[in-house]
Amino acid sequence: MAKISLIVNGNPVTANVDPRTLLVQFLRENLRLTGTHVGCDTSQCGACVVHLDGKAVKSCTTLAVMADGHEVTTIEGLAADGAPLHPMQEAFREHHGLQCGFCTPGMIMTAVDMVHRKGHDLSDETIREELEGNLCRCTGYQNIVVSIAAGAKAMANSDRS
Repeated sequence: MAKISLIVNGNPVTANVDPRTLLVQFLRENLRLTGTHVGCDTSQCGACVVHLDGKAVKSCTTLAVMADGHEVTTIEGLAADGAPLHPMQEAFREHHGLQCGFCTPGMIMTAVDMVHRKGHDLSDETIREELEGNLCRCTGYQNIVVSIAAGAKAMANSDRS
């Protein structure tokens, strides 16, 4: 077993884990943060995207021990309990950027990272290129693209980015 200490959604966490434990398993099974989904186990679908020190990573191919000493943010950590939704979450709700919702947490986490890297004025082409590692089996992606563009603009006018 390996002892890890990290910050998850602003809260300090210490645990003993098998060194082979994936970050997605640790989040879902140990911390019961089930918003991060497992879709493929091969880093193809993006349903498991979380932020590690502010950067998007696929938690199905990241070991929990790799997060030792770092900060992890999951979809549950974007908006505090009882607080309004994060601007990107609100944009997905408002612009119908989801159907079944399975891919949505990963899409939103990818989108927030995209805004941090690319800025608040994103072209459809940029959004589509950046979503290359995230799959949705329900939508035609158009409303996801519209949601991300709207969320990016909303993040520019928000104190919560």
